[in-house]
Amino acid sequence: MEIRTGGPGDLPATLDLLDEAIAWLTARGHTGQWGTSPWSSRPPAVERVTRYAEEYLLRVAETGGRVVGVCVLAEERPDYAPPVDERELYLRLLVTDRSLSGSGIGAALVEDAVAETRRRGIRLLRVDCYAGGEGRLVRQYEALGFTRAQPFAVSRAEGDHWPGQILERRV
Repeated sequence: MEIRTGGPGDLPATLDLLDEAIAWLTARGHTGQWGTSPWSSRPPAVERVTRYAEEYLLRVAETGGRVVGVCVLAEERPDYAPPVDERELYLRLLVTDRSLSGSGIGAALVEDAVAETRRRGIRLLRVDCYAGGEGRLVRQYEALGFTRAQPFAVSRAEGDHWPGQILERRV
């Protein structure tokens, strides 16, 4: 597996991975994280990923020329994340090929993010994730060396709240 810097040309592969992840989650009855509609069918979601590819650092994992994972890093935190009193790198998106689940792609992209954090002279890497689903995703990030920081909730148009967890890793 190789990890390289990507850009707008990687948008189709990124959307494919996101659509595949939604289908995978939906097939397992886990619809709370991203819903059931393909990412590529939602204009605001496509716009967000397009902005990520154009404005932030997109790191792409490939195997045999095929994109198998994407990580987006930015020094800009999402609006819902509380500010911190130091410079940070924020992992804005991490998605991997579900057919290769458990093969270490996500872990390799996180370690690449840690290396980028160090390269920039930053000591804090933060990420947020879906905290529903019995906390499975939170525990995955903890297994990758992150610790829980703050829980949060985002109000949704449906009138409910999306439960989230901010995690951090000191480097």
